[in-house]
Amino acid sequence: MRLFSPSKKKLLSNKDLLGKWGQAQSERFLKRLGHRVLTRNFACKTGEIDIITASSDGAVIFVEVKTRANEDYASAESAITASKKQKLVRTARYFVRQHKLEDLPLRFDIVIVVLNEKGRPEIRHYENAFSPYDLKK
Repeated sequence: MRLFSPSKKKLLSNKDLLGKWGQAQSERFLKRLGHRVLTRNFACKTGEIDIITASSDGAVIFVEVKTRANEDYASAESAITASKKQKLVRTARYFVRQHKLEDLPLRFDIVIVVLNEKGRPEIRHYENAFSPYDLKK
């Protein structure tokens, strides 16, 4: 079962649709790993987090999703810059304070979704991709 089943041509012609498709694929992937989705597209003045989940071990996971039609020119991973990571950390800190989650383990994951030749997702998951302690506050 696919969450979205638009044609590859339609996905390639609409960047927003491609992004939504990739996020849906990521969510489905994470659920198969045992994650429970807490919220999607959490936004505040400091930034946005694509998906926030809870893992079976109780950790709160902040997930950045990057979806690409292809990687002919650059890898999707290259879009996760130090600046992007800092924004994710600031936004996650706000979410943690807002929901009083300071005592729970936290993690930052990255999920890359690339549309393959047949219109199916190729997914790469980077668990604990970076630590907020590696970044300047």
